[in-house]
Amino acid sequence: MNFLKQHVVDFLNTYRIGKQIYFDDYFKNTAQLSISENLKTPRRTDIINYLISVIDAQFYLEIGVRDPRKNFNKIQCKNKYSVDPGIEFEDNPVDFKMTSDLFFEKLKSDELKIKSDIKFDVIYIDGLHISSQVEKDILNSLEFLNDNGFIILHDCNPPSVFHQREEYNFKNSPAKSFWNGTTWKAFYKVRHQSDLFSICFDTDWGVGIISRKQYPSFNNIKDKVQNEYYEFSVLNKHRKEHLNLHLFEEWTKIKK
Repeated sequence: MNFLKQHVVDFLNTYRIGKQIYFDDYFKNTAQLSISENLKTPRRTDIINYLISVIDAQFYLEIGVRDPRKNFNKIQCKNKYSVDPGIEFEDNPVDFKMTSDLFFEKLKSDELKIKSDIKFDVIYIDGLHISSQVEKDILNSLEFLNDNGFIILHDCNPPSVFHQREEYNFKNSPAKSFWNGTTWKAFYKVRHQSDLFSICFDTDWGVGIISRKQYPSFNNIKDKVQNEYYEFSVLNKHRKEHLNLHLFEEWTKIKK
């Protein structure tokens, strides 16, 4: 955490043009949002393991692993499978070294070591954070999800418009290298399906959960405020309704 704070302090509020230093509220406020979000607990790993225990999950799939030491290796499930093309982590010690699109294509045609009739209890999606790709990953995952299972998404609650930029490599924004992409748009869209129920936990950049079963506090959206163009400004004013935002600790008390 000391490194994180120092990282933010290094650029907090300032950038240089010539010999003058300009203080910019966007940089200051966004830096504070990044710090605040990183301090939230629990982390996604804890939530995944909790949901695995809730349904006694036996089969777990992770899409977008990067370094398995960060999450995958900590998941407590009997049968675990991982998918990643290895773009961000060259070692790429995963089960299926390919894109999620190719993985699902091969799975459907029985070209993998796991059979096409497999049903996963928990599928965690943390791949390319562009809404179109996230939506494809969700729809493909639904074909292989048990009826009482969970699809879990990371980065569903970007704290600022800069965190939800489409281009990760644009690090000269106030959000610097912190990036949630447009995952929230895919989550928000899926929340309109009447046969699916969802919730988003307000921690670790937004941990979104989708299920066919209506668990406590899970719902699908009945828009009081329309956001047909998926504008961040509208999301920012209506996060609670758009994402069905809850604190994880409070939800676990309701669940019990």
